[in-house]
Amino acid sequence: MIAKNDEVKRSKIWRIVTAVSTVVIIVGVVLLLTKLFTTNPLEGEWADEDGSFNMSILKNGSMVITIPEEGADLSVDVDMKYTLNKDEKTITITPDEAGFQKLADKTGGQYTEEEIRQALSTVITTFDYSVDQEQLTLTEREYGEQLVLIKE
Repeated sequence: MIAKNDEVKRSKIWRIVTAVSTVVIIVGVVLLLTKLFTTNPLEGEWADEDGSFNMSILKNGSMVITIPEEGADLSVDVDMKYTLNKDEKTITITPDEAGFQKLADKTGGQYTEEEIRQALSTVITTFDYSVDQEQLTLTEREYGEQLVLIKE
């Protein structure tokens, strides 16, 4: 079949094939391990179980929380910042204070700064996080209250 009865050629081809396949396997393992330890496990689109808000977690330490308007097709997008600690499995969500007033002005009086702050009061804190397949559980560190979010 390959190199017919020439044992030297077959041996050389076999060494080349095993060397190439070994290199491909090692590169694949390195890529998988790099992705496993460097990616953000929370990144993506998440919806609150109760439907009170949606959360888009981005790579660069920022997130967008969308508060849907009841009975209408309108919603308010609020930019927030987060700090992720993978070792302790915690996420700290902080508001953009100046952005609240700008956002209230942008909604044309539909929401006040205080209403936006109140709507987001449950997420502006430090949480322990747990990701289980398509479900993210945020447990508030101080009182133990939980937010359950489903991946969209």
